[in-house]
Amino acid sequence: MEGMLDKIRNIEKSYIELGEKLSDPEVIKNFEEFKKLSKARKSMEETVEIYHVWQEASKSNEEAQQLIKTETDPEMKIFLQNEITAAEEKITRCEEKMKVLLLPRDPNDDKDIMLEIRGSAGGDEANIFAADLMRMYLRYFEKQGWKTEVLNISEGGVSGISEAVISVQGDAVYSRLKYESGVHRVQRVPVTESQGRIHTSTATVAVMPEVEDVEIEIKPEELEITTARAGGAGGQNVNKVETAVRIVHKPSGIMVHCTEERSQLQNRERALQILKTKLYDIEIQKQMREITDLRRSQVGTGDRSERIRTYNFPQGRCTDHRIGENFNVREVIEGELRSLIEALVQADQKAKLEKLAESART
Repeated sequence: MEGMLDKIRNIEKSYIELGEKLSDPEVIKNFEEFKKLSKARKSMEETVEIYHVWQEASKSNEEAQQLIKTETDPEMKIFLQNEITAAEEKITRCEEKMKVLLLPRDPNDDKDIMLEIRGSAGGDEANIFAADLMRMYLRYFEKQGWKTEVLNISEGGVSGISEAVISVQGDAVYSRLKYESGVHRVQRVPVTESQGRIHTSTATVAVMPEVEDVEIEIKPEELEITTARAGGAGGQNVNKVETAVRIVHKPSGIMVHCTEERSQLQNRERALQILKTKLYDIEIQKQMREITDLRRSQVGTGDRSERIRTYNFPQGRCTDHRIGENFNVREVIEGELRSLIEALVQADQKAKLEKLAESART
């Protein structure tokens, strides 16, 4: 217990020091440094708050324990005993929460992400489902107050998309969305079905932490860059100027299109950022395959060969297969993902705590 409290006190000390740095005019002027320190401090905030609640509960418990020893009034004794019971329950809850908060953090948890959605098996219906997933996530992001930007979108079939790439920025975005990577399956009567038969289609989701320029090195000779006129209706810029950019990374074979920006230079920069993020994601997937023990301790491995979730509209349920829990499919598809994601986070934390307890026993 004392070892855990020492770690918490060190976090509190760092939290205070970062607060002082963030009030330094020189740091305030440096936007990137200010953003980096703000994120680091934000990641400690919950731990410090829980520690302060624990301190208050411990103080209340200690005071009530002292008073009850000398109290003679029966009603006051009952009151103090209730105070002790409530304080002890709060202390226990705080200590359990602190154990969770001290679990080893994923180094990518505080990063912004790029979300890639692709229609997979099922033809037009798969592309329609991919578009539904995109709207679902955008609604969830809006509820979270996160900043989003659609970097690339390719239409596919009737009201569908074959691919979309979205940049998402906010507090600890990756920590909440890393469980979304994988194959998503839908079972419903498609709008393209005249016989009323239920079809099964799939779409894939990739959640990739954004990377800094220093993290992934791409040599110019490894790239094949071409330009084209951006598609779409109207506008002289769209019709006459080659603003769309396609980049092929020769060693990996990855091809990236970017058409959403107004200038060729902007599209080129965006395409390079998407490429770097995809290459970084490949490295993460490779590491996760190699460290099999770590994969078993996590709820979301990011392995896209695994079906992680089924959206069953006829039965009104959305089933996450990793935790075996059901949710209201219509609420989920409307962007009400908080309960689902929280269940995944808790399952992941529980598995890690059990692993730590097992290690401590052996």
